[in-house]
Amino acid sequence: MGFDSHRFAEGRPLKLCGVKVPFGKGLDGHSDADAPIHALIDAMLGASGLGDIGEVFPDTDPKWKDADSTALLAEAMGMLLQVGWMVGNCDITIICEKPKLGPHKLAMREKIADVLGLDMSAVSVKAKTAEGMGFCGNGEGVAAYAVVILDEAEE
Repeated sequence: MGFDSHRFAEGRPLKLCGVKVPFGKGLDGHSDADAPIHALIDAMLGASGLGDIGEVFPDTDPKWKDADSTALLAEAMGMLLQVGWMVGNCDITIICEKPKLGPHKLAMREKIADVLGLDMSAVSVKAKTAEGMGFCGNGEGVAAYAVVILDEAEE
């Protein structure tokens, strides 16, 4: 299981699951701050015993400044394959009040499936609100949870 959250920031595009979502603000972070992908990477690394996103892609490394999180996801998948694992399926939950994500979920699933080399039937993306509670509910940012099941990599 993985988790990530980022606050909204002016002057940045909003990228969620590798998809640009039209909105007046983006997410603040060292990379492109794609919280759902960061949660997914954390779930993958944790399930495979390879650490966490902060250890593998530290925000203190200028190499990752403004990095596209889909590239980080592809690199994490390569790391899993090297130690004999692959993602069998994944389930991502994105929490925010706005923007509404329903119209973008299919594109998000397609992007994740493409990067991980999975059939779309193995990728789930859900969008939830926080019903006006907490930082997500107050419109301050986005949080995301991800769960993965790993399978032995095919040789």
